[in-house]
Amino acid sequence: MYITIILKTMFLYFIIILAYRIMGKKELGQLSIIDLIVTLLIAELAAISIEDVEVSIFKSIVPISVLVIIQIALSYISLKSENFRKSVDGHPTVIIKQGKIKFNEMSKLRYSLDDLITQLREQGIKSIEEVSYAVLENDGKLSVFQNTIDYPMPIIMDGVINEDVLKDMKKTKNWVYKILNNKKIQLEDVFYAFHTKEKTFIIKKEDLID
Repeated sequence: MYITIILKTMFLYFIIILAYRIMGKKELGQLSIIDLIVTLLIAELAAISIEDVEVSIFKSIVPISVLVIIQIALSYISLKSENFRKSVDGHPTVIIKQGKIKFNEMSKLRYSLDDLITQLREQGIKSIEEVSYAVLENDGKLSVFQNTIDYPMPIIMDGVINEDVLKDMKKTKNWVYKILNNKKIQLEDVFYAFHTKEKTFIIKKEDLID
């Protein structure tokens, strides 16, 4: 019995390593909701197979394989569709803007003032007055920009203009198109673009191809 358990454990160990190699490398803190669900289900399936000697190991391998296929398919859809990605993963939210807390955004995210102060303290920031901008990322981490008016504003993501950012910047879509025209770049060819006080930086989709 113990030999069976050991062999099952070793086999599933390598199967899970293979599964995660196929799904792609990510740090624990970077897991999306889909990734987290798949991770938990794979762990549970492996545990069931190891604990019950009578259960065939293939009864775990098959559903694990199905989960990997689902995860890859949803990741591909998420990459291609901004709306799907936002509905599943959410999007980064500005919590502090120009030294002022946006309580309405915190309320939508059920993110308390205690959470904010704790995360600021973890980054060595003693007072909110020290912060120009703070952004709550999709994974729950807080990105903080101290005493700067040159915060990078993401104006285009995956070929889609970020209208919320333009509204904060008091800019229009025509302003974005003018920048693209000057650089002779089509909107649909842009993977990511952000604007600072000094310059607009653009990463084209073709730049990502090895």
